[in-house]
Amino acid sequence: MPTPATNGAAAVPGAVPESDLELKHALHRKLLERINLDRLAEIDAPRVRREVRNALSALVEENEFGLSEEHREELIDQVLNEVFGLGPLEPLMQDPTVSDILVTTPNLVYVERAGKLIKTQVKFKDNAHLQRIIQKIVSHAGRRIDESSPMVDARLPDGSRVNAVIAPVAVDGPLLSIRRFSKDPLLAEDLVAMKTLTQPMMNLLAACVRARLNVLIAGGTGSGKTTMLNILSSCIPADERIVTIEDTAELQLRQEHVARMETRPPNLEGEGAIDQRRLLVNSLRMRPDRIILGEVRGEEAMDMLQAMNTGHDGSLATIHANSGQDAVNRLELMVGLANSNISVASIRKHIAAAIQVFVQLERLSDGTRKVTQISESRGLKDGEIEIQELFVFEKLGVAPSGKVEGRFRGLGVKPQFLDRLRRSNQQMSEADFDSVVEV
Repeated sequence: MPTPATNGAAAVPGAVPESDLELKHALHRKLLERINLDRLAEIDAPRVRREVRNALSALVEENEFGLSEEHREELIDQVLNEVFGLGPLEPLMQDPTVSDILVTTPNLVYVERAGKLIKTQVKFKDNAHLQRIIQKIVSHAGRRIDESSPMVDARLPDGSRVNAVIAPVAVDGPLLSIRRFSKDPLLAEDLVAMKTLTQPMMNLLAACVRARLNVLIAGGTGSGKTTMLNILSSCIPADERIVTIEDTAELQLRQEHVARMETRPPNLEGEGAIDQRRLLVNSLRMRPDRIILGEVRGEEAMDMLQAMNTGHDGSLATIHANSGQDAVNRLELMVGLANSNISVASIRKHIAAAIQVFVQLERLSDGTRKVTQISESRGLKDGEIEIQELFVFEKLGVAPSGKVEGRFRGLGVKPQFLDRLRRSNQQMSEADFDSVVEV
């Protein structure tokens, strides 16, 4: 007697496919022939999964594939992942140690664990299979991807960030990248324990946030900028209103009073796009105490600097850059592109007045992430913005195991904003700026 989720169609016996991958797809096809999709839509989710599992078990028995019990259950789980999850990627999505999933071809899938890329045994049947999974991801996120719009940046329900590219832009087949985020965000003490920075460095950054200094976090891809932004944001008092602006919402703020906004891509007609600049301008009308910009990357740089200089102090942002000076140079370029009529001298004056603290992060060759510089802006000197380093990470060598050896060192320089910290009741020991910690 057919289960409530089936339409009673008889199974079609067939030869055992040559591989597990072919067998999985054969079962998937037979399942789609057997189940009644309209009937499934009327059943609650737990029961749906139970009914589909029963239908799959019946299919395996009817087709006499001769599988062991363990192999049979593994195969059924794989088909269930095709129906309810992300197919071959579902086990990776359930693995808490995986921070990135990178699909380069149907047969080449890498993951990042502990900062290192590792090749996996995960495979898709072909380009069409991979593209079906991409379409599933994109449709759940309320986006579209096709030949006329072959790139998409979206967010999964669990907060993971997805980037997909298909033909004609992707030459060798669909490309998929998934950036995953921990369900339990790291805390400040976790970064200290992981030796990303020292306790005196963390104390300084937390004090800067509480004293409403503007902080710009710089680094390359995967260096930990968003993680640092999350942690510094947690230092903002709970009674302040925070407005966040991101391309794709990634921040996991713990405060209650957070107004989150993210950009919108253009529609089918190429209209309706809302970029970060428009969101930033709108945020000024939302009575924010703090503005957090996920990443400054374009014309919004000018509006960000103006906001920081006109009463919205204590703001935070990230930028792709290799040092504090490089961050300043990139800001100059962005502001110049946004307003070609403004002079370089005026741009530098805006930057020097707006940003007090620069934090530089780097992912080292052993996969660890370090705060390699904490610097302050000391204003203009001979027409140039003076960047003074306060703490640095000095690389001393690489152990036979591949571990990078080095030390965090305070340069003994008292920051100009130290009095401002003290006026805000943020106490810092001057001895901290001379600290040396080897890792």
